[in-house]
Amino acid sequence: MGTTVYERQPAARDVIVAALKNSKLKPFWLDDVTPVERPALTGDIEADLVIVGAGYTGLWTAVQAKERDPERSVVIVEAHTVGWAASGRNGGFCEPSLTHGYENGNSRWPDEMETLERLGSQNIDEIEQTVKRYNMDVNFERNGSLTVAVEPHQVAELEGEGVMDADAIQAIVKSPTYLAAQSDGGDTALVHPAKLAYELARVATELGVTIYENSPVLGIGGGPVVRTAAGKVKASKVALATNAFPSLLRRNALMTVPVYDYSLVTEPLTAAQMESIGWKGREGIADMGNQFHYYRLTPDNRILFGGYDAIYHAGGRIKESYEDRRASYERLAGHFFTTFPQLEELRFTHRWGGVIDSSSRFCALFGVARDGAVAYALGFTGLGVGASRFAAAVMLDLLAGEKTERTRLQMVKDRPLPFPPEPIAAIGVNIVRWSMNRADHNGGKRNVLLKALDKLGMGFDS
Repeated sequence: MGTTVYERQPAARDVIVAALKNSKLKPFWLDDVTPVERPALTGDIEADLVIVGAGYTGLWTAVQAKERDPERSVVIVEAHTVGWAASGRNGGFCEPSLTHGYENGNSRWPDEMETLERLGSQNIDEIEQTVKRYNMDVNFERNGSLTVAVEPHQVAELEGEGVMDADAIQAIVKSPTYLAAQSDGGDTALVHPAKLAYELARVATELGVTIYENSPVLGIGGGPVVRTAAGKVKASKVALATNAFPSLLRRNALMTVPVYDYSLVTEPLTAAQMESIGWKGREGIADMGNQFHYYRLTPDNRILFGGYDAIYHAGGRIKESYEDRRASYERLAGHFFTTFPQLEELRFTHRWGGVIDSSSRFCALFGVARDGAVAYALGFTGLGVGASRFAAAVMLDLLAGEKTERTRLQMVKDRPLPFPPEPIAAIGVNIVRWSMNRADHNGGKRNVLLKALDKLGMGFDS
């Protein structure tokens, strides 16, 4: 098996160890927000709409529900606190794609891609409009993104508008690993993810939404009724926004698997360090590997560097202990200094992990249950910062029984193939991960397994 640039140009072990030495295990973004205490649900109440989950999907659903009908009573019930899971610890890439890239969507819904691309761009525009309308402090930056080729075979895969050769990309961001790149033309926005969750909660509350925290939902009864240990909410409609966590509907039990993703954040760069890398456009960046990295500048000029490892634990369990994975942090640190060797004196201040709700089609799925009284959206596979708002609109359309452009999409109507039950799921996921790693080390050549999954609609080309 061949090598990648990260093996051909490895960072020194002592540089990696020194850089991680004093990092703290905490999402960097949480340093910038002040928690708001909210009560737990106690007793029995009624509402027109109850939403389970106070991450992006649930919060966007609440905000849009009140915008559509200010008189509607809306309640959110959250197991922990607002934005505590993926919504408070992601990279903050607010992308226009609803399908995890054009190729991934086009392989499934070729007749709809023009519409899906338009709706995705419209969705980001509407997020930006919402931020301005409510004066939301979320560090919204519409800087676009760069997809960089770091291996010779990846250069040949770049096509269309916005393609740059090595000299052109090096003039924008200086990394010895860059062989070519492609710009998205400025469509992608960057946000402060925790601030986005907190500000959505603020806006929802100001619109009249009631949020209950530390109230794990135990089940949905007839009515429908959402039950917690200390109370219940009887509602006309229910929207489920639990994503990576166990579904409250049996039909969705095998629709997603929780995959752990890891990130590092550096100390703020000095003016000289910023000059050494360029990056004056502050674009988001991702490379083209099957196991890819994503990285960006924070508002105070730190670098967030994440991705590559995607770890699935047998049994599909979600545990706090899984967030501290030394091997993943050391690998990320090594790849960071291969990417930016001119920054080898830099130190990481934060390291953390979190769960991605991965679906077999690598983008969200939607549906209704209980005779249309319950709607759900899940399986964003890393696209939730932007796509969660679109998903919220889909759920509200479905709950209203409305035939809209969104609900007529085959992408919304289709259900992806479920994952197999354990222990087959763990074996399968890890074999696929091994195969993707092998492809990255073999000039991008996909083995028989990956080609078979492509034909079944379970392959992934972002």
